[in-house]
Amino acid sequence: MKKSAASDQELVQAYIKGDQSAIEILIHRHRSKVFTYILLTIKNHQLAEDLFQETFIKVIQSLRGGRYRDNGRFLSWVIRIAHNLIIDHFRKEKQMNSVSNDDTEVDLFNSKKLSDDNIEEVIVNSQIRAEIRSLINELPDDQREVVLLRHYGGLSFKEIADQTDVSINTALGRMRYALINLRKLISEKDLTLTPY
Repeated sequence: MKKSAASDQELVQAYIKGDQSAIEILIHRHRSKVFTYILLTIKNHQLAEDLFQETFIKVIQSLRGGRYRDNGRFLSWVIRIAHNLIIDHFRKEKQMNSVSNDDTEVDLFNSKKLSDDNIEEVIVNSQIRAEIRSLINELPDDQREVVLLRHYGGLSFKEIADQTDVSINTALGRMRYALINLRKLISEKDLTLTPY
């Protein structure tokens, strides 16, 4: 069997059995989609490179540690790892970027940059985005995957269908059910996801 023609699952099994070249083929095969997803989400090329490498380090660690369930969705699993790393990065960045106004004579918050959106709007919008991400995480896997790829990855429904190995109608259906489920969750939790 020619390795480059092997399925993702066959390559995963080969790597688990000790074939180092199998992981190289998997990385090469999915580099473009995973990197594009990361780059479209964070919009910083160098950081995207770093997170891409971190993603595949986690993939390798998970495969070696026996923490991969072979459900025929290797690429989706990798993108989920990348997505979680992106969220972790933004959480860390948010914690590191808290600024105190006490240590300076200049009023840091009296800035032209902040005058376009007042700080309250920025905070409220940030909280709304965090709520939405939390709601998305409660969706069933197939629906969450479509929402992430569409709204965070910027992929078309055709690209989503190709990547998840389903028809366009199935991808559209999953998005429809995801939106229905999100509305239900918003209603059940009595959330208001508008600034004012």
